[in-house]
Amino acid sequence: MSELIKDLDILFEDKKTEEACGIQVSKEENTGKNRKLYIESYGCQMNFSDSEIVSSIMKDNGFDTTSDFNNADVIFLNTCSIREKAELTVRKRLTDFQKAKSNKPGLQIGVLGCMAERLKTKLLEEEKLVDLVAGPDAYRDLPNLVKTVDDGEKAVNTFLSREETYADISPVRLNSNGISALISIMRGCDNMCSFCVVPFTRGRERSRDPHSIVKEAQDLYDKGYREVTLLGQNVDSYKWSEVLNNKAQLEKIERKEEVDIVNFANLLEMVAKVSPDLRVRFSTSHPKDITDEVLYTIKKYDNICNYIHLPAQSGNSRILKMMNRTYTREWYINRVDAIRNILGEECGISSDMISGFCSETEEEHKDTLTLMDYVKFDFSYMFYYSERPGTLAEKKYEDDIPLETKKRRLQEIIDKQRFYSLERNQLDLNKVHEVLVEGFSKRSEEHLQGRNSANKVVIFPKENFKKGDYVNVLVEECTGATLLGKAIDKK
Repeated sequence: MSELIKDLDILFEDKKTEEACGIQVSKEENTGKNRKLYIESYGCQMNFSDSEIVSSIMKDNGFDTTSDFNNADVIFLNTCSIREKAELTVRKRLTDFQKAKSNKPGLQIGVLGCMAERLKTKLLEEEKLVDLVAGPDAYRDLPNLVKTVDDGEKAVNTFLSREETYADISPVRLNSNGISALISIMRGCDNMCSFCVVPFTRGRERSRDPHSIVKEAQDLYDKGYREVTLLGQNVDSYKWSEVLNNKAQLEKIERKEEVDIVNFANLLEMVAKVSPDLRVRFSTSHPKDITDEVLYTIKKYDNICNYIHLPAQSGNSRILKMMNRTYTREWYINRVDAIRNILGEECGISSDMISGFCSETEEEHKDTLTLMDYVKFDFSYMFYYSERPGTLAEKKYEDDIPLETKKRRLQEIIDKQRFYSLERNQLDLNKVHEVLVEGFSKRSEEHLQGRNSANKVVIFPKENFKKGDYVNVLVEECTGATLLGKAIDKK
């Protein structure tokens, strides 16, 4: 297996950064509908989940999807504005699509998502790169917007809703492996991190009815899916009650009694109870909100995965305050200690890190490195700070760290993370891990790959196992990104 290890070492280069800025395209579907839709999605899992909602809406309005934009009647780019690189990539793709439009004048090009919300005037009127712009809360209106363009007009809807959750829409699973699926449990964000555009592009926080979430999870399980990931900008702040739709609840308020509220720990338990054979993951947790109740719920159910994505962003309390993260270094360490004490050392913890935030000193940068020494993250999404127009940081602070300093500090963070990723993976050697098979390895159809509970990729010879099986794998070798072993038996 040594040749495979060499390949995997190459794949490790910036692996987690690539995943954080991923790209997905729509799948090929031919059900006889009149028009073809191509969707290219950038950024986070929330964007990928949104594209599945968009596909469902358009499917109900006469569109099949295609994986080749040259065959499309309508092209949608579901965009990300979190980092400058994502916007530059989208702009380049718009240029590519304009060339396709010159050969097919009736082709419509639309921009969806965060970039649409922020740059609608530029994209539509000044640069004239697109025909249609729709924000994250306007996807139900897409068929009408397409019709407007059909009639020869530009179309735009970037209205931000306080209620929209798309809870009643059954997503079309794009690029699904048939095993793992995303379930959006809430939308928007009330955290005003100074570096982030999300509160301005996705609006205020609102949670889905838990019963609709459980119903979606049950439906996925019945269709053969064996893993769901509950998504939200900050899943720990999930909170839902029937107050507005339940007379008994309103009467409780009048009597100043406690109302019945479903929090994230409650929701986790509800989804875990769908089936012990349905794995449950979630992302993303905010350090200020993750509670011991959530951790004990994870511990209670074997099918809730032993993995938490807990973005730190910085290891220095002054920088965290400037970022408006509303916690300190000490608070973050307290939450990590709670995870280790309740869930054990084997629980996977990943993070986000930003180097070179406004006014960051060398000593403050070193605080980030020493935080990494304390936690020993399994992996991280790592970036240098890029100022985003319209954010609080852009308005309040000077982006005063030279680019070469940002890049050098980022490289130090990456180097340290590589060290700890390998060290953490070495702890898994000579242990048996339960792996949910997701398909063939990227490098060899003689090997299967899946993930263990801690969200680590495990590769092993395929033998007679297949996608969707739970397989016990003895890990014999590892790289900083991957565990390699042999199957012991099927669950």
